[in-house]
Amino acid sequence: MVEGRRFSASAYGALLFGQTLSAAAMFQIVFPVFHQIITHLGERQTLVYTQHIATIGCTLLLLACYWSRLRWVRVVVPFQNILVSHLCAFFSRVSFFFGGALFSALFFRHLPELEDAPSIMQIVSGAGEVFMILFALFCYSLELDRLARALEPKGSEG
Repeated sequence: MVEGRRFSASAYGALLFGQTLSAAAMFQIVFPVFHQIITHLGERQTLVYTQHIATIGCTLLLLACYWSRLRWVRVVVPFQNILVSHLCAFFSRVSFFFGGALFSALFFRHLPELEDAPSIMQIVSGAGEVFMILFALFCYSLELDRLARALEPKGSEG
């Protein structure tokens, strides 16, 4: 056990719930934007200020829960089950390929077709926001991978 880590099922559950809630809220906010980007390729999409704030807030909450869990709380599982382990691993991959799809739509399909380029400040802030979202989803997928490994019964490597 890493020094400073605690064995607390309630702390682990709360932090995992915070990450999951944040990821779900991010998908809820970003999916309509993603749909708009895909259906209107090459057109500049504008987000209202509250969407940026909500997305950044969810991203920061997810990252805070992730790093807090990683630093201070061990992964605690109430049982071990190979099916549940596989489902966690599956959802880990699913959560990250949605982020990859958003990245692909923005950088490989959307940006080259823009008729009038945004300012450098808009590009930097937009790229920073997308990077933050992708990194948060990556961290969440790692957390689900750790949970999947903990849920796997010992000796079930096949």
